[in-house]
Amino acid sequence: MKVLLVDDDDRMRHSTAQALDLQGLAVEPLASAEEALALASPGFHGVVVSDIRMPGMDGMTLLRRLHDIDRDIPVILVTGHAEVQLAVEALRRGAYDFLEKPFSIQSMTAIIRRAAEHRALVIENRRLRAVAGKRDDVEARLAGRSRAMVDLRYRLRAIGASDADALIEGPTGAGKEVVARTLHDVSGRADRPFIVINCAALPETLIESELFGHEAGAFPGALRPRYGKFEHARGGTILLDEIASMPLALQGRFLRVLQERVITRLGSNEAIPLDVRFLTTSKVDLENEVARGTFRADLLYRLNVATLKVPALADRREDIPLLFLQLARESAARHGVEDRQPSPGMLAALSTQDWPGNVRELRNAAERFVLDLEATPAAEGQRLAQKVAAFERSVIAGAISAHGGRLRPVYETLGVSRKTLYEKMQKHGLDKRLILDPPDDT
Repeated sequence: MKVLLVDDDDRMRHSTAQALDLQGLAVEPLASAEEALALASPGFHGVVVSDIRMPGMDGMTLLRRLHDIDRDIPVILVTGHAEVQLAVEALRRGAYDFLEKPFSIQSMTAIIRRAAEHRALVIENRRLRAVAGKRDDVEARLAGRSRAMVDLRYRLRAIGASDADALIEGPTGAGKEVVARTLHDVSGRADRPFIVINCAALPETLIESELFGHEAGAFPGALRPRYGKFEHARGGTILLDEIASMPLALQGRFLRVLQERVITRLGSNEAIPLDVRFLTTSKVDLENEVARGTFRADLLYRLNVATLKVPALADRREDIPLLFLQLARESAARHGVEDRQPSPGMLAALSTQDWPGNVRELRNAAERFVLDLEATPAAEGQRLAQKVAAFERSVIAGAISAHGGRLRPVYETLGVSRKTLYEKMQKHGLDKRLILDPPDDT
């Protein structure tokens, strides 16, 4: 469980962080509230401790912004003697607790540990709800009522609570790392490390040392022993991002780790047991890489114990309007600005775009829209009939999502007959199963 310590006073921040570190807490000292917001998320495993008086964004504003992201993130405010009344007001607004200066490290540690226990219970409750198929963080993180997303969430919940290794496939920007993080968070390893290793970014000359660690003297410059990333993640989850980029020579050694769950540091003969779950992602078809001779077939067979496919945004266009609205709300909360409501025409235009960057590109568009930096991409040069058709498709898809796929309220709300609704669904290529069989993720 991580502690985000926010204080603009450099000396106070560093001395408090060192003292908490000696108490066995994992502390990340931050100089501003904005830095804390950048690290917060609906699934944040930790506690925030913030000074209440700071230039720019103060502690009260940080409390509100954090609770816009996740109302259950514990926030502990540190106040001066004259600010106790303000701290009491903060408690009414949802702060977990407050400390009055000067405080003892023992008192702060005790409050943080209680807050961490509370947060752990919240996260565990969400994990159990996710496994049971209830609406929860899984649906919040992987939003969408298309059949592809319903199926993805179903499979994720089915394997999430297990320790099975999984291969996550999908195009760039579709959300493969979000899927991996969600798998970790609904598993029994949620309170243990989640280590991301970008296989494409590791320097080839140091890759074995980075992953497996080394003993002193293993190579020139190795002055003392060092844990590798595999060992650092013991008890938790390792995500190997873009596994196809792993050098062929290293794939054989990694295969042994997968099979035997042991590692050996460079310069050592001692086998170290490794209790981890491996998740891998790939934007390319690994079977094609096997055929090309750049990826080991035996490694592929060992990796895909369970495979999750993340669809491209162009393959689930009916999700785009609601997804854009959600991303815009999250962006507004993060930046502390008023929500902006896109016009129906804009939402319809968004649904016609191909979005080669997928959810990542759509998120950037929502960010620009919220901050009013530039016009959101729209379909240009379309004929009137195309624009009308795109708008009609978007309205129908939105109504289906809003009514959970139930037929009667959809055609009554839209003022059309049941037959007309079927015909329009067929015309626009919308999945009839969303009408006939409301998706429920269970």
